[in-house]
This record gives sequence, C-alpha cells and structure tokens, in this order.
Amino acid sequence: MTSDELRSLFIDYFTGLGHARIQGASLFPENDSTVLFTTAGMHPLVPYLLGGRHPAGRRLVDFQKCIRTGDIDCVGDPTHLTFFEMLGNWSLGDYFKREAITWSYEFLTGRSWLGFDPDKLSVTVFAGDDLVPPDEEAAAIWMELGIPSERVHFLGRADNWWGPAGQTGPCGPDTEMFIDTGRPACGPECRPGCGCGKYFEIWNDVFMQYNRTREGAYEPLAQRNVDTGMGVERTVAMMNGAESVYDIPLFRPLFDFLGKASGQGSGVDGTELRSMRVIADHIRTSTHILGDDMGVPPSNLDQGYVLRRLLRLSVRHARKLGIEGSVLPDLARIVIDGESHVYPELARNRAFILTEIEKEESQFEKTLQSGMKEFEKLLPNLLRNPSGIIPGRVAFRLYDTYGFPVEFTTELAREHGLDVDIEGYGQALEKHRELSRAGLDRKFGGGLADHSDMVTKLHTATHLLHKALREVLGDHVEQRGSNITHERLRFDFSHPAPMTADEIEEVTRRVNAAIEADLAVTFIEKTVEEAEEMGAIGLFKARYGEVVKVYRIGDYSMEICGGPHVERTGGMGRFVIQSEKSSSQGVRRIRAVLE
Repeated sequence: MTSDELRSLFIDYFTGLGHARIQGASLFPENDSTVLFTTAGMHPLVPYLLGGRHPAGRRLVDFQKCIRTGDIDCVGDPTHLTFFEMLGNWSLGDYFKREAITWSYEFLTGRSWLGFDPDKLSVTVFAGDDLVPPDEEAAAIWMELGIPSERVHFLGRADNWWGPAGQTGPCGPDTEMFIDTGRPACGPECRPGCGCGKYFEIWNDVFMQYNRTREGAYEPLAQRNVDTGMGVERTVAMMNGAESVYDIPLFRPLFDFLGKASGQGSGVDGTELRSMRVIADHIRTSTHILGDDMGVPPSNLDQGYVLRRLLRLSVRHARKLGIEGSVLPDLARIVIDGESHVYPELARNRAFILTEIEKEESQFEKTLQSGMKEFEKLLPNLLRNPSGIIPGRVAFRLYDTYGFPVEFTTELAREHGLDVDIEGYGQALEKHRELSRAGLDRKFGGGLADHSDMVTKLHTATHLLHKALREVLGDHVEQRGSNITHERLRFDFSHPAPMTADEIEEVTRRVNAAIEADLAVTFIEKTVEEAEEMGAIGLFKARYGEVVKVYRIGDYSMEICGGPHVERTGGMGRFVIQSEKSSSQGVRRIRAVLE
C-alpha cells in the first residue's frame, strides 16, 4: 500500500458515512499561538470544536500535514518523524463514542478496507484520576466489538488524555489503537505504549466531552465532539509489514539517492542507517516548511530557527556518511517531485524552497570553517592541559556558538591525541534544551483557544490593521502570520523596508478611526471563488475548505477568516503600535495593544 492509496481509502470510507471532505490547513497556525506549527488536525478546527458552525457541516474528514519537534532527538528510530500526515474524521456535536469506535474498528479490520487481523489489535482507554472518572464506556464498546478485556488497557493522563489547545478549552479522554508487530515482549509489564516496538500505534480517537476552565476544573462540554487522528506513515508501514516508518514507498527515492551519494548502497545499518533516516526526515520537513504558502526562511527565531536546525543537522549527517559538497537541494527536488501532486504548494514555491536551502547549506559550510578556526585558536591551550581532555563546556560552546558538531570536535581531538568530555558536553546540552524546549512545540502560553473577550478584540483588530497597512503601504502587503495573547497582538506582513514614523502614525490613526466609528462586524458564507470575486482578502482561504466565512467590518474591511470577532468595533479600546521591526527577509512584524 502507498500513502496515496491509504488517503483515498480513508476519505472514501468516511464520505460514505456522510462526512464532508475539507481541505487541510497550513503548517503555520493562524488561530492558535500555543504552537509554532500545526501539530494535529484539531488546530485549524478549534473555533468549530468550541461551538462555531462549520460551513461544511457537522461531520468532516480530511488529511493534515503536521510537524512536531518535541521528539526531534528521537528521529532516526523506527517510529519518529518531525513531519507527518494525519488522517482525521470529525464530529462537531453529532455522533460520539459508539459510532467513532465502531467505525474505527470496521476500517481497521474490514476486508474491504485495511483488513488487519482483529487478534493483533490492542487498545488503550483513560484510567481516570481525581479530576475525571475512568472511561468505562469506551472500554465496554471495544469489548462488545470483540476485543478481549486483556487487550483493553486502562492508562493514565500521560497516555490517554487529550488536553486543550491552550490553557483552557475542549479536552477529554482518548482511546488509542495499536497493532501487535509480533516482536517479543520486553518483559512481563509490556503493554501498548511501552516503547519497545512490540506495539505500534496507528490511530487515536479523542472524545472532547469536557471544558477546562481557568481554575483548572473540568466541566461537561455543551457540544461533545470527536477528533480522530490516523498517522499515514505509520499505518502504511504496518500495512506493508515494514520494520519502520522509513521503510515505505514514500521514502525509497530519498534512500536510493543517499545510498548512491555516500557510496554505501542500501545495505546500511547502525549509525549510517540512522543518519540516512535523519536526513530523509529533516529534508522532507524542511521542504514542507519552505513550501507552505506561509513558509519562512531559516533564521534564529521561532519557525525559522527550527528550519535552520533541521537543515544543519542534515548537513552534519551527510558529512557523517562521507557525502561532501552540496546535497540538500537534490534531496528537496525529490520531495517536491514526489509529493506536489498531493500538496501543490510545493510546486508553486519550488524556486523559494531550493534557493533558501542552497543559501543555508552554503552558509553552514562557512560556519563549519569558522568552527575549525576557533578550534585551532583553542588548540595550544588544550594541548597544555595535562588531562588531555577537552572540557564538555568547551565542546558545547563550539557547537552552540559556531554550530560546530561535537562529532567534528571529537574527530579533531583524536587527531591531536586528545579526548572530549562527552558526559560534560551532554550535561551542557541538556541544560540548554531544558531552557529552550518551550521555544519549540510549546513556545507561547496564550492564544485564541479560549476566545476570551480581549483575545477576540485583538483578533478583530488584526483585520483593521491589515486593511490599514494595505491602504498606507500598498496592496503588496499580505499577512504572513499572527500571534495573539490576552495582552497583545503580533502581526507579520510582507513589506520590503522598515515603516517610517509617519506611516506608523497614519496606520494607527486609520485603525482607531474604524474602532471609533462603531462598525458592525458580520459574516456571510461563500465559496472560495465567490469570496475572491467579492474582493475578500484570502491568504488563508485554503484552510477552510470550499465554503468559507467572509467577515465584513462595516465597509472598511473584508477578509476570509475562521476566528472569533466582536459584534461591533466600538468599545474595543484605543489601538497602539508598540513596535515595528524585521521578522525575516521581506517580512515586517508589528506588536500592538488595545488600551
């Protein structure tokens, strides 16, 4: 089975059950500032999970590209990827546990669908705690379908609870489905989720039946939802009897290229195999970050920092395989050619992808040369050290400041009869990771998930700001991202130069004039084509499916959007721009508040 075949099967199955197919969203969340990337299919649908009416109805099905960087150091093992595709079916206040579990079972085991042996299926359900009772209902449904009680495992919050997208909001227990690979158990306590490789998770049904309040309580949700996620790569691996997610048709061209470029062919294992997997994963992720219509170039901030890290790790592992010279652009071309039929934005943004990868690869080569020079400057003092050991903090500084991989430091040390304090390096690295981990998947603490009054006002203000910027600076201005907390809004937009003081003052004046005019905020539902004909600004139109919401703020602003809005602009407060600065090449960033 290929990824294309699995996507088609899944969509066909659920459209046959009355689900409307919708388009997946960008990798860059618009209405969720709690994450740098879209990490799950639920992020674009938060407004509807909170009770908003989706234009396509109450039963939805889609596939979504996702990035999760929290496990970036695990990439290379049989199961972890930073970029992956998630299949999902959704109930927005329609069906609930019985239907969701029954359909999951039928799709997994039915002969017309995936046809897994029911005897190889194990499931987990929420065990309950002091705040929420155990999910006995889900367990009972699984056992009614024929899963024996010994293969229904009750696990705690860390395993079988799906929290809200932000600090508050919809949440609930989940049930996860695992395929027994036939490998030996790791011990008497071996169970799904233990990580030994015997059990392979491929699907997760989330039952959003609670709302987490600011006080940390869990109240029954007025609209109960179902949010499911099936990993494409993992499921294809299990369908093909593969040993890992990398042993599927999707990755084969990348491994063939790396095998030839390294001269090692396809029969590698150990560290060489891990390096090939890391490169394959990271170049695929990087290509999709750059290829997204909201794509950003490598930088030292936010998503650009993640991208830079992935590309530089790819170069490092290429050198470990003995591959010299430029290699990443060729790998990116393989990803573009192999996946643009599913994600046409890769073809649209092909030139940008290749240009940025070439620039970053070249720049990193210079960085490595700088690291070499710094090492040579340090060498005389290092040689005088009677222990013959390079301190871990020195090796880490070479890595952190100059991007010089510790493996390179170790190789150079050996050439001069020295060793490296790898344990000390690891301690310094772990300390750094603890400090920066929040800057990856969980960088921000607020967001739109709770739809508070202030967040709603600030989100509405971004529409007025967007319109004012286009009036003052020109129609080339397009939104490139936003991040909204309870305290402020942050708005990224395309513009080639810093704004002047007069331009900032005029934009501020226009936004406040729209607020003071007490304009009505209304919306209508249109097809994408109709919205474009009306002149609606629609940078994010691909996120919402074929039918979209077009929000009007009086006669001033008209934009496609799926977030929360005030009913009238009067009373929003006085709009103040606190700063205007560069975000990345050709992109400016405004930070503003409502006083």
